[in-house]
Amino acid sequence: MARIAGLLLLLWTLIGPMTTPESVLAFDSAVEQGEQIFSQNCAACHMGGGNVIRASRTLNIRDLNAHLEEYPQDPLEAIEHQIEDGKNAMPSYAGKLSESEIIAVATYVEQQAEMGW
Repeated sequence: MARIAGLLLLLWTLIGPMTTPESVLAFDSAVEQGEQIFSQNCAACHMGGGNVIRASRTLNIRDLNAHLEEYPQDPLEAIEHQIEDGKNAMPSYAGKLSESEIIAVATYVEQQAEMGW
């Protein structure tokens, strides 16, 4: 029993600080901001995680894995790069959105993809 308690204490020491109320609020705030920016800038083409221009380039996990090279290694960074650089019909948002806005949109897209839109 003492061994289990020790493991739980070690686990809490390692994981607990990452899930503080402040970090949860910051994440929720980024997602909320990302949703607003997505609605204003991205939803015309990607409403509901789809793609009205290229049907195979949706924002669901399967398509993100297939079309974003870095997605399997670092999903958030891969989405950020796509937003910043654009590609094909998608415009670049570098210079149009701040770095924090790009991160917020990427965070929102990643969360929605994980939840299945």
